[in-house]
Amino acid sequence: MSQHVDELPDDLGEPTPEPTDAPPKRSESVFSGPYRALSLGVILSVGMVAFESLGVATVLPDIARDLDGLGAYGWGLSALMLANIIGTVLAGRTADQRGPWAPAVAGMTVFALGCALAGAAGNWPLFLAGRFLQGLGVGAVMAMAYTVIGLAYPEHLRARMFALLSSAWTIPSLIGPVLAGTLADATTWRTVFLIMLPIVAVAAVLSLPALRRLERPQAERTAAPAEPWWKGPLANSVLLTVGTGVLLQALLLENLVLLAVLAVAGAAVALPALRRVTPEGTLTARPGLGAGVVIRGLLCGVYFGSEAYLPLGLQELRGQSAWEAGLGLSAGAITWVLGSAWQAKRDATPGGRTGSVVLGFVILLAGVGLITLSILTHAVPGWIAVLGWAVGGIGMGIGFNASTTDTLEQTPAERQGEMSGALQLAQTLATGVIAGLGGAALAISEHYDAGTRVALGSLFGLTAVLALIGVVLARRLRAPATAG
Repeated sequence: MSQHVDELPDDLGEPTPEPTDAPPKRSESVFSGPYRALSLGVILSVGMVAFESLGVATVLPDIARDLDGLGAYGWGLSALMLANIIGTVLAGRTADQRGPWAPAVAGMTVFALGCALAGAAGNWPLFLAGRFLQGLGVGAVMAMAYTVIGLAYPEHLRARMFALLSSAWTIPSLIGPVLAGTLADATTWRTVFLIMLPIVAVAAVLSLPALRRLERPQAERTAAPAEPWWKGPLANSVLLTVGTGVLLQALLLENLVLLAVLAVAGAAVALPALRRVTPEGTLTARPGLGAGVVIRGLLCGVYFGSEAYLPLGLQELRGQSAWEAGLGLSAGAITWVLGSAWQAKRDATPGGRTGSVVLGFVILLAGVGLITLSILTHAVPGWIAVLGWAVGGIGMGIGFNASTTDTLEQTPAERQGEMSGALQLAQTLATGVIAGLGGAALAISEHYDAGTRVALGSLFGLTAVLALIGVVLARRLRAPATAG
């Protein structure tokens, strides 16, 4: 599932660049001698994560059928997203203490192990274990990609690297689904995982030697927090992940009493942790920053939650191949960029962004409606789903750009890192939860012989409702002006 690298959290606070005595040279670039290997390594790292994210989403129906995992299909997506939360926070904390080299090594190693385990898995639980390891690695790799820019590059080169990281995510998002589907059709779905191993090795060889020299000076390392460790961000991210996982697993159970007990227990653990790791007012969508975080979660829940089940619907109910189903994901990635660019051009006045967020949700809702009709009924050709998700991508690009810009514009300078992290957490958590709820709908439909069509209809109905809620809450995006 796609995401924009330039919106990733800066978990390390404000990084300190290496001092430079000489003025920058006009000919210096991110691919100049001192930076070439590191730039290529970081770009390749982000690219491999982007390809794997959308590539696996494309071939996941084949994997679930092969490993008898359709009853817990949502966990194929949720396992990675929930582990991502832990990986991001843990990597950030480790980098604060030891510099970026150690978490980068750990992230690449764990990601590679996850790819190997998932690619070799002979059953669904083992595959999910591989996906969890991948998620830990993805969180660390993406956090370090963002952090390294501030540590390794002089100020005049950072904007260029941010742009390249966005491209490193966007390009694989465009070709990854179709390529992964083609590989799966021509060989086996295991190829999508196993081809990652040499790519990880090349990325490590290029980037790790340079990162070794970026150990943060002792004077720059922050002192240990005064509060107990169990109240800190890492402990709460783990509690949030565990509580959410228990809640989602409970929904897969047939025993209603056990389901209710575990669901309540999971929520009791997850909600307090979520309150502690998000800005005050998030759980009530308070106008301003709290509502901004909620709107990011709603946008991503609608877009990524629907996108996660698009390939399954096209393959299971409309008989399309993996690469044909992947066209829908690529179409959404392309039009997301177009919608974002359109919003950037019309972003003249801050007050106009609220209308853009409303427009984004409305267009996204139309996209959900089109893919629902084309997947669930035979009256509409299956290829309309590709068109539908192209429409959805436009809405996501508009709403994502406008809401993020407005939220960060209202954020004080000293809280930019906190808010970036909160927005990314909302994106990751919403994606994992909606994917898990879709898996629960499939499991319940299987228990009661209702079929995949009913389950997907319920999932798309849920994302449509979330889009309507987003239309209402968009008016709370900007906090009321205070007198004086």
